[in-house]
Amino acid sequence: MPRALWKGDISFGLVNIPVELYPAEEHKEFKFAMLDKRDFSPVGYRRYSKKSDKEVEWANIVKGYEYEKDQYVVLSDEDFRRANVKASQTIDIQAFVPAIEIPLQYFETPYFLAPTERGKKVYALLRETLRATGRVAVAQVVIRTAQHLAAVIPVGRALMLNTMRYSDQLRAPAEIDLPADGLKAAGVTTKEIELAKRLVSDMAEPWKPAEFKDSYHQDLMRRIKEKIKKGETKEITEPDASDDDKPRSAQIIDLAALLQQSLRGGGRAASKSVAPRSSAMKPAAKAVVRSLPGARAGAPKAKRKSA
Repeated sequence: MPRALWKGDISFGLVNIPVELYPAEEHKEFKFAMLDKRDFSPVGYRRYSKKSDKEVEWANIVKGYEYEKDQYVVLSDEDFRRANVKASQTIDIQAFVPAIEIPLQYFETPYFLAPTERGKKVYALLRETLRATGRVAVAQVVIRTAQHLAAVIPVGRALMLNTMRYSDQLRAPAEIDLPADGLKAAGVTTKEIELAKRLVSDMAEPWKPAEFKDSYHQDLMRRIKEKIKKGETKEITEPDASDDDKPRSAQIIDLAALLQQSLRGGGRAASKSVAPRSSAMKPAAKAVVRSLPGARAGAPKAKRKSA
């Protein structure tokens, strides 16, 4: 069983539910070492005192806040707790909001909430109430050294806590060049939107998360093994000189014709590939992608440069 990241209470009204917080996501990433490209020796970092230039062990490191130039106040874990004892030990529910009203861009990181033995009944009561009402509990909680907005959500037998972004942490798209709102202002015709709806309908499927795989991890592992097998472990691969990095000029395309071509490609009739869904695409979608400005038939070949 994983180690609890946080222990405290879910609080709403006069109700308190003792819970523990556990991670609900698993990062599957490569761990790369940094090498000096001159001799491929590993590059490391050291924690050292800027006063003595000597290395400092983790056991001797504490957090400090610089309140004046070169003047620090030391803060321990107990200081963070004392700053607001309730906030650091409580998931403080402040509202129950319809789940469909929260835009996706507010959600951040998922965690599991597990009840202690004495909190199981009230935990189940909150879970079933949220499920029956179609609402999520919006709360605030301090995890480690930062306060988070969070949503408590029923998922199967569990309550999940999903940390959220505050509204002032989200940027407005004002500085991004976006098409005008509405079909007419954006220059989209009724025919094009109807054809696009047909294409969406043709590719519509139930949500099946297990069908989508991170195929790039396997692809990169295959590339690593290929370089080992070929004895290229100390060769720095350079990209081919090409026009791919040059700015692309806009191209005028007949969107309606592309959509009709895509529909004729038989997206619905096409059989499902056994390849991971992250790399699989129905013919209908492929026809659109191939025809868009800047689309490439394949990745450029690479040149090798010996070290």
